[in-house]
Amino acid sequence: MSQHGFAISRALTRGSGPVVLAGVGAAGAFTKSVNRVAIASLNRSRGVVHDLPGQTFQMLSDSVAYLKLSSVVAANAASYIEQARRASVLVIDIRNYPNEFMVFALGGYLVGGATPFARFTVGDASNPGAFGWTATVSHTPRTPRYTGSVVILVDEVSQSQAEYTAMAFRVAPGAIVVGSTTAGADGNVSRIPLPGGAEGMISGIGVFYPGGQPTQRIGIVPDLVVHPTVAGIRAGRDEVLEAGVSRALGREFRLRSVSDR
Repeated sequence: MSQHGFAISRALTRGSGPVVLAGVGAAGAFTKSVNRVAIASLNRSRGVVHDLPGQTFQMLSDSVAYLKLSSVVAANAASYIEQARRASVLVIDIRNYPNEFMVFALGGYLVGGATPFARFTVGDASNPGAFGWTATVSHTPRTPRYTGSVVILVDEVSQSQAEYTAMAFRVAPGAIVVGSTTAGADGNVSRIPLPGGAEGMISGIGVFYPGGQPTQRIGIVPDLVVHPTVAGIRAGRDEVLEAGVSRALGREFRLRSVSDR
């Protein structure tokens, strides 16, 4: 970080009361008064999700259902699918960290038969340094099945369990993954105790698609790459969601404001 950037960081995060910032952006010179607050008073979890505000399940239109995983409840999976059955498109928003483990709770409703979606490599404790393949992991179909188009939203905050969930859901027939490449940090966490009470963490297993394609340090690569734009953010749009639904519907889709739904 440059000295100028470090000074800005200190001004924003130290002390209390307002601070005035000046700079030059795409729209020209600007000044902005920022009211500093204590970090402990912030909802920091909201800063690491990019999904829609509001209810876990929403009908964005008569033909578009929306489910975000940041507040999802596994026991309600069948209810979510039942509510979405008449929609042409089901958007599953994983631009977050899932509130509960949904891979099997929801995945079976998206497929018509046994469907493999991942396999792992694990260490051989009897032969240190050697790794072997596990059997593929598959969905078992469940009813009621959702037969519409599935749009899976991901971005840079999709990490670990979120990435594994995206892998699991993208095997739904005709599903598309939309957004930007994920963190590339999939896999169970293994903790390593260190001197002084410290500990480190690593991904303790290798995570691959059934065909052997890796995901770690690569991420979940979208089928349709879409990044939010400054203009879209200023206009209050979710361009990633809109692009994914437009592709699934075969026509332009614009998200209505919350007050209009």
